[in-house]
Parts: sequence; structure tokens; C-alpha cells
Amino acid sequence: MKKFVTELRGKTAMTDDGVILGTIDNFVVDTDTGDIKHVLVIPAEDLEAREFQRDAQGRLILPFESMHSVRDVVVMTLRK
Repeated sequence: MKKFVTELRGKTAMTDDGVILGTIDNFVVDTDTGDIKHVLVIPAEDLEAREFQRDAQGRLILPFESMHSVRDVVVMTLRK
């Protein structure tokens, strides 16, 4: 199913194994192909975020293989 990026902003981001990452803030898009390269997530307070790369604003930079939206949660398979 296709969704607008604006529909995903503000939703909770979760890994496919159930770890709550935080809240989706924005996306990084390849302007040549239109593909979403990374999702920028405001980290959850209890997330051990040391293993994730961050941008200058402290958001997690999450490259992913796939994602799907289930109600108010976006489930992501992260790229290793």
C-alpha cells in the first residue's frame, strides 16, 4: 500500500523484532530516484541509542530495507 510521507510523520517507529525506536520526524530522499534513503527518528527516552548514527539535531538516522504501517506504528526492517 502506498502512503504519503505526511501520513507517517509523528508515528511511532518500531523494529520488526519489537524495539520501539521513537517518533518519525522526517525522511531523507534521493532526489534522482525518489527513493527514501533514511528515516529520521526522534529517539524514545528509554532507547539505548549508542548503536545508531545521529544527525546534528540528535535524531536517529535509520537506513531500512522495508517498512509497513500498522495503525499508529511503522514497523521497519533496518539495514545492517
